[in-house]
Amino acid sequence: MSELSQLRHDFRTPVNHIIGYSELLGEELADRGVDGLEDLAKIRSAADALLKLINTRLGEASGVPVTAGAPEAAGVSFERIGGDPARITGHILIVDDNDSNRALLERQLVRQGHKVTGAADGREALDFLASQSCDLVLLDVMMPVMDGFTALCELKKSPGIRHIPVIMISALDEIESVIRCIEAGAEDYLPKPFNPTLLRARIGACLEKKVLRDTEQQYLQTIEETQQRLGSELAEAANYVRSILPAPTAEPFAIDWSYVPSTELGGDSFGYHWIDDDHFALYLLDVCGHGVGASLLSVSAINVIRSGALSGADPRDPGAVLSALNAAFPMESQNNMYFTLWYGVYEKSTRTLRHCSGGHPPALLLVPRPDGTNTIEEVRAPGMILGIMPAASYEGGTCTIPAGASLIMLCDGTYEVRTRDGAMLEFDEFLAFMGENGTKPDVFERVLSWIHSLRGDGPLDDDFSLVRIRFP
Repeated sequence: MSELSQLRHDFRTPVNHIIGYSELLGEELADRGVDGLEDLAKIRSAADALLKLINTRLGEASGVPVTAGAPEAAGVSFERIGGDPARITGHILIVDDNDSNRALLERQLVRQGHKVTGAADGREALDFLASQSCDLVLLDVMMPVMDGFTALCELKKSPGIRHIPVIMISALDEIESVIRCIEAGAEDYLPKPFNPTLLRARIGACLEKKVLRDTEQQYLQTIEETQQRLGSELAEAANYVRSILPAPTAEPFAIDWSYVPSTELGGDSFGYHWIDDDHFALYLLDVCGHGVGASLLSVSAINVIRSGALSGADPRDPGAVLSALNAAFPMESQNNMYFTLWYGVYEKSTRTLRHCSGGHPPALLLVPRPDGTNTIEEVRAPGMILGIMPAASYEGGTCTIPAGASLIMLCDGTYEVRTRDGAMLEFDEFLAFMGENGTKPDVFERVLSWIHSLRGDGPLDDDFSLVRIRFP
């Protein structure tokens, strides 16, 4: 600070006190109904004139004109401000090295209904904020120990308190410093001497913004807590869905599988079980969509199939099973959701596979050749998606399973893949890949790696389910 600036500051401080206390005293007397405050108005007018003289003369001497910020001296009056019950009040920290400045400002703010705490410099203010909270900081620009700009920068660097709004307090010839503070994160500024109306307005605006921000933060915290709770519940549900999937087996068939839902809860499910000593059921279904609703329908349908609880349907007859499921799960009763299903029954004594499909992709039958390659056959049968037409009927097909063959059940998410250039993977390309890799020990890793090489990393667009049954 230059000597001239210091001199202006020293002269203006007591004059500002006179102006501030005359305003405060005039308002308090007006509140009490006291008339005849002409002498007090004259004191105020004289102080205004003296402040204007200090600003003009000392400003001109420095070559920098300084305009007085006080109201014109003529026509000074004091009005009763009263209390506004709707006005937002808060805890305000006043940071000013001048005790009289703090005392005057504190009286004005307490009169407006605020709780007030004082600090003599920026360091004392930061120490206070490290252990206690407040709603607004009134921060003087010029202070010893730590000035206002430095304190503001430190405050805005601290995650726990950076959201507290700050209004800078300055003389009008410190406007460049004020601009620097605004750029550093201050909300506003108040020039000395304080105009009571302007003081109320700017503090009120800052407190209102803080109330809105605090409310927003509470909403965000509630949303985050809700998301965490939902995430935990979804993870628990996903664990349950995975737990009901059958374990891989080695005897009498080697069965392994891969299941990668595109979201926490997918719409795919599958299973296999012995119906009797000679008949083995194997099935995979895919509910439209993803999420909780799709997963619930998927689990419900798969449990019905597994339990054999379809009224009047012989579980050894794939067509009867699909017809019963179609009648049991109409989409109107399932929140307009439907599903596709491939269902097969392997008869061990004859090596015959009876199968039926409800809008589902075909299973793939891989038969080894003498040269080590495989022939691949689509095990498919026409059939309507389940849940759409209550009266739909289902007829299946039959095939023989050669020794050493492998059967692969799949969902459409394994091949309906959009590549990086926006094109859709052709089913024939998928068949060719499975013909080469379907009997490899690490076929599932190979397929997933291939898909990601086509579309890129990240979650898949649809659920990925592959089940492989290797027959002796």
